Amino acid sequence: MSEYRKGLVYGLLCYTIWGLFPLYWRMLRHVDSMEILAHRMLWSCVFMVTLFIGLRHMRLRDSVKSVRQYLMLLLTGALISFNWGLYIWAINHGYILQSSLGYYINPLVNVLLGYLFLHERLNKAQTVALLFALAGVLYFTIDYGQFPIISLGLAFSFGIYGLLKKKMDIPATPALTVETMWMMPAALVYITLMASRGGSALNTFDLATWILLLLAGAVTAIPLLLYGKSAERISLSTLGFLQYVSPTGQFLIGVFVYKESFTMAHIICFACIWVGLAIFTVDTVKRL
Repeated sequence: MSEYRKGLVYGLLCYTIWGLFPLYWRMLRHVDSMEILAHRMLWSCVFMVTLFIGLRHMRLRDSVKSVRQYLMLLLTGALISFNWGLYIWAINHGYILQSSLGYYINPLVNVLLGYLFLHERLNKAQTVALLFALAGVLYFTIDYGQFPIISLGLAFSFGIYGLLKKKMDIPATPALTVETMWMMPAALVYITLMASRGGSALNTFDLATWILLLLAGAVTAIPLLLYGKSAERISLSTLGFLQYVSPTGQFLIGVFVYKESFTMAHIICFACIWVGLAIFTVDTVKRL
């Protein structure tokens, strides 16, 4: 399999998992969003360090070679932590469709950032696909009737995260390991303080909650690893279009599982984006 095809497979797997995330985080809706985020950060670090130690052929100093790179990974770690926290809060406060809109907007942000900072160019088919997607998102945003702060926060935080990861050119596993190591101390302090004050979910001794929080590390790290491996092999623009798999999953879960309102604006937005996706898919297959 060519590296380009591997990148497409990694990207599709990553976004499929992310599309199912609302089902997981809603099972923890009785836990405070900040505590979920702290556990997500802590157990992601444990998972990644364990994985990295198991990869005996890989050494951290061979992949992350300068203080500047470590500081850049601190920045990307902060960006992804903000994205995680905002997403968990949105899911558990009934904003699944607005979070879905954020990840519909994000590919457009990726295309914009790829054009501005990576000198990526779109061919005619990709341009037409982008215009269809843009029309759907604009219609939905205008019809929504208010400034979609959650959507834009999710879109730009993850878009900038992807851009920085692309420019750093550090393999996915060591990069994510360092990011989670930067995040872990703050997470551990927060969890310890919550537990000492009796306000932590861990104080309830609910086994199901404990297991869900513990598994948050693997659930978080695996798709991010797939994302990093995909970003190493395909353009930021292509990665952006693949991302529509994720908000579509969230969208369907919000409407059919959690019964959020489904309006004509949703239908028009959905139709425009899928026409754009069809055009993009046909063009991508021709170039394989």
